[in-house]
Amino acid sequence: MKSIRKPLIAGNWKMHMTVSEGRDFLEALESKLSGQTGADVALFPPFTALYPLRTVARTVRLGAQNMYAEVKGAFTGEISAPMLKEITDLVLIGHSERRHVFKESDDLLNRKVKRALEFGLQPVLCVGETLDERESGATMERIGAQVTAGLNGIEKAAAQKIIVAYEPVWAIGTGRTATPEQAQEVHAAIRGMLAGRVADPQGILILYGGSVKPENSADLLSRPDIDGALVGGASLRVEPFSAIIHNATQPNPA
Repeated sequence: MKSIRKPLIAGNWKMHMTVSEGRDFLEALESKLSGQTGADVALFPPFTALYPLRTVARTVRLGAQNMYAEVKGAFTGEISAPMLKEITDLVLIGHSERRHVFKESDDLLNRKVKRALEFGLQPVLCVGETLDERESGATMERIGAQVTAGLNGIEKAAAQKIIVAYEPVWAIGTGRTATPEQAQEVHAAIRGMLAGRVADPQGILILYGGSVKPENSADLLSRPDIDGALVGGASLRVEPFSAIIHNATQPNPA
């Protein structure tokens, strides 16, 4: 039986979309979402578009793709939690590209989560395994380490505000997708890992990210512990993204 947790469909634009492109996209998406209440929708635009798009967003929630762990200082090119707090209340932390391309450690990401919560931002903590870890049977060990480190030193009540996104690294931008059964297995395990670390594991949203598209989203989103999607490439065009949102709002006979 599917939980009553309201699904969240989030689009991560990464390093795509100028301000004008983002405005056109969001205006078209908002018109399609008129009257839609079955799922929450969020977009993570580049920093340059985050503030300007606030004038267009009506039902869509806007969030930041990243932030730094310090409040202020000589950190050229970085954005802090208090800076973000003036324009948003949602932030991605630990996306696989931050972990693997920019070599961000579990310790740094934990400090980011704490800082986000300190300033009233809701962190979307991303976790996931590489292909080598999947094939060697180390998936649960690696994700367990990321969850444990990410929530280290955070009180249960504060940790309850966190959203978790499971994104198998081997399925991001590759066209490969974890099967619905594989994704559900990991999502259920993550919910178990949250026991004792958050006030109510059943109340935590766990999103799936990894080559989500209209063709596979309905099956993925029907699984009991998959509470939405963190969408990459398919969030750059209105039609496929709105189709995924539509699939999240359909009743699940299971």
